[in-house]
Amino acid sequence: MSNVLKTGLLLAVLTVMLVLLGGAIGGRQGMMLAFILALAMNFASYWWSDKIVLAMYRAQPITEAQAPGLYNMVRRLATKAGVPMPRVYLIPTEQPNAFATGRNPEHAVVAVTEGIMRILDDDELEGVLAHELAHVVNRDILISTIAATLAGAITYLAHMAQWTAIFGGGRHSDDEDSPSPISMMLMAIVAPLAALLVQMAVSRSREFQADATGAHLAGRTWGLSKALEKLEMGSRAVPMDASPATAHLFIVNPLSGRTLMKLFSTHPPMEERIARLRAMRLGA
Repeated sequence: MSNVLKTGLLLAVLTVMLVLLGGAIGGRQGMMLAFILALAMNFASYWWSDKIVLAMYRAQPITEAQAPGLYNMVRRLATKAGVPMPRVYLIPTEQPNAFATGRNPEHAVVAVTEGIMRILDDDELEGVLAHELAHVVNRDILISTIAATLAGAITYLAHMAQWTAIFGGGRHSDDEDSPSPISMMLMAIVAPLAALLVQMAVSRSREFQADATGAHLAGRTWGLSKALEKLEMGSRAVPMDASPATAHLFIVNPLSGRTLMKLFSTHPPMEERIARLRAMRLGA
């Protein structure tokens, strides 16, 4: 099964969960409203995902005059990948990290933190930028953002269903279309976990693919593998006020310093990512 088909199926599962939760809250009318909500959120994510995420992290555009070396790397890698030069943004945080966003290669953005610019050498930074451009080439950025948006909506509706059940919502004797409070509570517990697992499935497989594609773009594996080691340590040492809904967009989990978040990490184990890169044996 192709990655595109797998991702389509996973996003379909998220949409179905959202509709079922709507039904748990408001019966058939709730299902219809939830379906309309899912379509609206997909539409908004498609057109404005980059602006929303950049604003969340107070990212600012950086010019070529301000960072000529960074621009040269991005331009060289974009040319090699056959995609337009993306916009480049700087995130004002000391945690070393980076992400890519945008609805397609023509509207892509690569954002790096102030911290990553300080701790990585040129080869390591090029490996990170190649990884982010790989997400652009593979069209991961839109898929990941839509998955995050739908998963967030499912969690929100699940909380609504839970409180509705607690305060007497649900089936009435004269309303056979409404679900029972027990079924509402079950959906409220299961749906957020299922949505998180689906989002993890989208993100983890794509991180492995972006690592491999990025290594081919850079022409070597050791730059990215060394960068990942530094970024893993940096993300643990320097906290970042990141949203769990967007954590999967970053090259390393910005929430990795929080013990509970490790149980539901949207990123593959760092040791496995590095081992796969070293096994590729590209370049010197």
